[in-house]
Amino acid sequence: MLDPLILLALAAVGMLAGFVDAVAGGGGLIGIPALLFAGLPPVAALATNKLQGVVGTTMAAVTYWRRGYVDVRSLLPAILLTFAGSLCGAMIVRKIDTTLLSAAVPVALIAIALYFLFAPNLNDKDRHPRLGFARFVPLMGMLIGFYDGIFGPGTGSFMTIAFVTLFGLGLTRATGHTKVLNLTSNLAALVIFIPAGDVVWPAAIAMAIGQIMGGYIGARAGIRFGARIIRPLVVVISIALALKLLFFK
Repeated sequence: MLDPLILLALAAVGMLAGFVDAVAGGGGLIGIPALLFAGLPPVAALATNKLQGVVGTTMAAVTYWRRGYVDVRSLLPAILLTFAGSLCGAMIVRKIDTTLLSAAVPVALIAIALYFLFAPNLNDKDRHPRLGFARFVPLMGMLIGFYDGIFGPGTGSFMTIAFVTLFGLGLTRATGHTKVLNLTSNLAALVIFIPAGDVVWPAAIAMAIGQIMGGYIGARAGIRFGARIIRPLVVVISIALALKLLFFK
């Protein structure tokens, strides 16, 4: 049984993680170390983080949707394939070696950070898409969802960069669409974690309470300030994730 003071601290951590995740993704950078520090074993920390993160991501996704930044109907095929991809990844993760991903993902995250740092005209204006939305967003969702089920770090960054560079969305709309698909991939992982009994519910509930507020405030901040806050946070989170994967495994 976790100490009430630890649960209170986890609620505060959940609020901060929810804010960061709603704006740029990468809330797990904050949530997972806190859960490990609270004494949870690694698998339980991952599962508990997924559950509490779903609450904040749901709040963020709903906020972006209510403000008109997400067309859920157009995303339905992508939602279904993202769920399927993530579920398949979570089911086979114990049977494959993810060493190659451990080396390749930090390089990709640093490339994303450099793109967001130096790309001209990276703002909230939509631009001409390179690929058709209806045909290729579901494929993107399935592939990145599969990656999320197997490995996970940087999923939000990969989705955001795809929506911006391949499908021509402005940065705030790209973030809103990312929240919906990231929520979907996390739910698929929980289909595996919850029946296995990996979730520590008191910690998950405490952090979820904080996530409700953090996800809402973060989404409102992303909507209000747009690329001015999303762009630097994506850079910081991508570099932080890359450093964690390279040096703090």
